[in-house]
Amino acid sequence: MRTDSFALRHIGPKESELSEMLSTVGASSLDQLIYETIPDDIRLKSPLKLDKALSENEYAEHIGELAAKNKVFKSYIGLGYHQAIMPAVIQRNVLENPGWYTAYTPYQAEIAQGRLEALLNFQTMIADLTGMELANASLLDESTAAAEAMALLFAVREKDQKKDKVIKFFVSEEVLPQSISLLKTRAIPLGIELVIGDHSKFDFSSKFFGALLQYPGKSGQVFDYSSYVAKCKDAGIKVVVAADILSLIKLESPGHFGVDVVVGTTQRFGIPLGYGGPHAAYFATREEYKRSIPGRIIGVTKDLNGNRALRMALQTREQHIKRDKATSNICTAQVLLAVMAGMYAVYHGPKGLEYIANTVHASAYTLHKQLENLGFKQLNDAYFDTIQIKADAKAIKVLAENNKINFYYPDSETVVIALNETTTIKDLNRIISVFAEIANKAFDKIEELVDGTSITSEVNRKTEFLTNEVFNSYHSETELMRYIKKLERKDLSLNHSMIALGSCTMKLNAASEMLPLSNPQWGNIHPFAPIDQAEGYQIVLKRLEDQLTEITGFAGTSLQPNSGAQGEYAGLMVIRAYHESRGDSKRNICLIPSSAHGTNPASAVMAGMKVVVTKSTKEGNIDLEDLKEKALKHKDNLAALMVTYPSTHGVFESAIKEITQLIHDNGGQVYMDGANMNAQVGLTNPGAIGADVCHLNLHKTFAIPHGGGGPGVGPICVAKQLLPFLPGNPVIKTGGEQAITAISSAPWGSALACLISYGYIKMLGGKGLQKATEYAILNANYIKARLKDHYQTLYSGERGRAAHEMIVDCRPFKNNGIEVVDIAKRLIDYGFHAPTVSFPVAGTLMIEPTESESKAELDRFCDALISIRKEISDSSTEDEVNILKNAPHTMAMLTADTWDFPYSREQAAFPLEYVADNKFWPTVRRVDDAYGDRNLICTCAPIEEYMEA
Repeated sequence: MRTDSFALRHIGPKESELSEMLSTVGASSLDQLIYETIPDDIRLKSPLKLDKALSENEYAEHIGELAAKNKVFKSYIGLGYHQAIMPAVIQRNVLENPGWYTAYTPYQAEIAQGRLEALLNFQTMIADLTGMELANASLLDESTAAAEAMALLFAVREKDQKKDKVIKFFVSEEVLPQSISLLKTRAIPLGIELVIGDHSKFDFSSKFFGALLQYPGKSGQVFDYSSYVAKCKDAGIKVVVAADILSLIKLESPGHFGVDVVVGTTQRFGIPLGYGGPHAAYFATREEYKRSIPGRIIGVTKDLNGNRALRMALQTREQHIKRDKATSNICTAQVLLAVMAGMYAVYHGPKGLEYIANTVHASAYTLHKQLENLGFKQLNDAYFDTIQIKADAKAIKVLAENNKINFYYPDSETVVIALNETTTIKDLNRIISVFAEIANKAFDKIEELVDGTSITSEVNRKTEFLTNEVFNSYHSETELMRYIKKLERKDLSLNHSMIALGSCTMKLNAASEMLPLSNPQWGNIHPFAPIDQAEGYQIVLKRLEDQLTEITGFAGTSLQPNSGAQGEYAGLMVIRAYHESRGDSKRNICLIPSSAHGTNPASAVMAGMKVVVTKSTKEGNIDLEDLKEKALKHKDNLAALMVTYPSTHGVFESAIKEITQLIHDNGGQVYMDGANMNAQVGLTNPGAIGADVCHLNLHKTFAIPHGGGGPGVGPICVAKQLLPFLPGNPVIKTGGEQAITAISSAPWGSALACLISYGYIKMLGGKGLQKATEYAILNANYIKARLKDHYQTLYSGERGRAAHEMIVDCRPFKNNGIEVVDIAKRLIDYGFHAPTVSFPVAGTLMIEPTESESKAELDRFCDALISIRKEISDSSTEDEVNILKNAPHTMAMLTADTWDFPYSREQAAFPLEYVADNKFWPTVRRVDDAYGDRNLICTCAPIEEYMEA
């Protein structure tokens, strides 16, 4: 075996097992299987033009050399990004731990109680610091969160306001520039009129439905917004505040002065800058908006025994349920980053956070006084960590950069300095020396921070926060390490067993791909640092764009979208801009097959398009006749078709080129959802099928880990005619010549996470990528073949093959009193996460094994499903107590003094021999979803409850 071949480490089945697997699926060779799976007219005629594959050791050297090209300056740029200190205990036990980063979104609550608790901590932290009643489990970034807040307030306008067509939304000029840019992107298709100006001169008599304020402002000034908010209330205007999370330790919470929504980022709670992300944004609001809040909410419920359990609450409000009625398309949170930010608060506790915030403020106050002593004027009356200095910006910039320091220069006469948790007295003296040299004055080095404050009593925080036991218990490394491990043990992740989720591609996230994320030469680069300081990043990002462009057969790529849903939206907005550039602004019809992902119609509506749903045939394909009829009917207004390929039903539709040509003939563009790219790479591509734009889920096909529900990255790749419209950024130039405004906060989205996909492609090379796709298809068809005598596969291709995933029909088992959810929960007893339940067809399981799983693991999974099939056969609707209905079985059940079930303890806990060797114990029984929704609790219990207990 070649020990230097990454492909051999990444791909699960051994070469020696290939013939046996092919025999099972009924193919003489892998080539024959692929021929029978993918239509010949869309097969690539030549291999991918990518660099030769590197070994893991060669890649480590290569990525290290590129890291060394980054210049890690001390960045005091601010604008929503601040260097932070990640506690080593969190870095080692969460960020670098596959038990946390390889987990899936917690739809199966019984095997995700650890992650759910960590997210409940996050929500509690946010609710406490913002003073709001309800917080979600994170969003993509601060700008996205601000745009989601605007959309929420637009959606919940008063009925009388709707009659008056109130469409104006005020944005303070103190709001971060990247947020204003993204608000423009979102406002236009929704028909919202943005008014940007000075909040102190606001006309309350005008018709506005909402307003957005920054706290503190972009240049550091802390405004007392209490009277402004009161006047807004009197005028029926709802208020959003974008608040710096660390400043809320010192500043009174926005909820305290009556705002409606508070948003921001938790990046400075121990998360690397990472050239822009990934970071967990937050969104907090009033309980009355609980059914409109975007993203995910973790709630408290109970299990079958009445014990406390956690779950994702109010799921019917999510976009995949609401589809074209949704006001948001957000389906990716930033769970891994939210867990880390929450753990930062758990580790430091309220007293530790106060110490950090006090030190940061004292550093800013000390610097302010020292620069005044040198004769410089400081412009902010009240500030937390950021001061504005009147000075010759050009001269300061040259000298500062010579000293490896970055400031922010809003104009030629102003220097903005945003201090942070990492700022030391030595750093302050380096900053002062720059200004002293410009002033040509000597200065005495400071030895300690000055005792003083600029924060007035009106805005000084008086309310308590983080009083819950969890934030007051784990302040030593030993305690936090054990707490993190306790939560990790409650979760089933890829480091335990296969997670065969259809449409979610839970493949190996190789350690060699992940290691660079811990390198400060990648982690400590500010997204708005001068380009020449980020040479390593620029090389990686440009090469990754080129790699993805080659793989998709398109002309160019934007890495800015930081989730798959963002990618969908970005692709549609680029199509919209293309039509408008041709004078075709009337084109607003988006055709979407009924089998599409739930985010597709939600994204189309957000992009200002009208959704027209097309039918599917009984074989699961797009109904070509229905599509033709609707394309012709709407030919004058047709904007786009959104198509998933291979289909959501796990089939390569042979008519795909005819479908794309039909759309082009009627003036539309074709958007291909890249969720199923794992069945295409190296064999076919979106360009070959005739698409114009696709998004790629780097957290699926290209090995970025799901992290329990994020980070995700959703770049878009486009055909030549769409290149000019790729998204831009207001601070650092990116995108095309006619770039649409921002899609996410940072110029290159979640740049740090992009290193993972870059490594994946570099170590596999073109041949390895193609082989990975072939084995993904082989593994899926192997499972299909092994299960064929026990379960019916709902859809197959014309030659009887599945693509990389398949849908297993569980509806017939209703005759035995068994629902698909019972099978999902029983799989937990066998040590497996359930496949995707009831999507895209109710009562089914969608299974996708990925190429990373070995034949032995595939066999264990099949053995489990075959064993469950026998249990189903032994069940009947008359059964009062049933092994599947009782699943999953906890250790508490198995070790109880009494056992009142008609099956044995061994049958419940160890149904197959392999289970005993690697048993996973769920910590709760089946959760009660309905109870949790009726009794919504989404923060930790008050400390008084613990004291009473």
